[in-house]
Amino acid sequence: MSKRAATKPAQHEGAVGPRQPCPCGSGKRYKACHGKAGGSADVIVTRPFEGLAAECELVALREFVPSAIAKLPMRDGSEITLATVLPMAAAALHRNDGVRFVGLQVQTHSGDISRDLACAIEWVEEAETGQSLSVVGPETTEAGSVPTRLQDLIDPDVALDVELHADFGWWLPEDVDPTGEVALSLERANAAIMPTDRLKGVTSAYWVDAGEKAHVRWVRPEPEEQLLAAMARLSARGELALGEESRYAGSFRAHGLLVPVWDLDRELHAREWDEPAVALGQRIDEALASLEDEPLTSSERRARDGLRGRQVTIR
Repeated sequence: MSKRAATKPAQHEGAVGPRQPCPCGSGKRYKACHGKAGGSADVIVTRPFEGLAAECELVALREFVPSAIAKLPMRDGSEITLATVLPMAAAALHRNDGVRFVGLQVQTHSGDISRDLACAIEWVEEAETGQSLSVVGPETTEAGSVPTRLQDLIDPDVALDVELHADFGWWLPEDVDPTGEVALSLERANAAIMPTDRLKGVTSAYWVDAGEKAHVRWVRPEPEEQLLAAMARLSARGELALGEESRYAGSFRAHGLLVPVWDLDRELHAREWDEPAVALGQRIDEALASLEDEPLTSSERRARDGLRGRQVTIR
């Protein structure tokens, strides 16, 4: 078990204290809910990365970015690499060359992804080279301890520097050829990748070529009702599209945040959507600011109702 689990870090701004309400929204104190030994697996923390500057990127990497890595800004200065997917969908891997990975797109144990990710980090910091953790389970949490969350381990004010990859070749050290189950897993994972790129000039917006169409999925940090109102204002003005050859398709909820989606002409390269995305981001910011003094008009409220009708939820 990690030494960090035995000696808890000092309470920091934004951390959840044992007597504070649990972030899952259950109404219980944290120590009586997700903060107790074994957790509360039947209660979902709807916004597990709240309070982190990297929240939007974490949601994107967890939900729809196929192959990417990023160095986690660890408070203690240790080197941990966050990965979207690891071989055989492992939760953590201490590679033979000493590089330590934790995976985001994995099975969850508790219903609090932040807690599970912290457990994987603590496991991999103590693991020997060559070891992997298939799934976070009760055995990775020390009995009687207050479980650690990701917010306890990383600098909350530092954003992620995401490195996208066209395949999963980064799974292996250089000059190492895959064999056996790893080779088969690598082949299958590469075959499932859809071409993906990160738009420049904005944060947490990703272009993906899905075959018949291309899309932009943009994880937004604003409260849902505020964002919907701002987008409704733009929609009523005919300003919600990214530009010509695009249309607003709808949105989905993922881990407490709204993710608007636009359909695009797939013949256009991802870089051709950078400037339109920056311009749209500015329009959204202006619309958000205008809501303070200008309530929605009747046509804008109808537009908001239409936007609500095109939503789904992804945990």
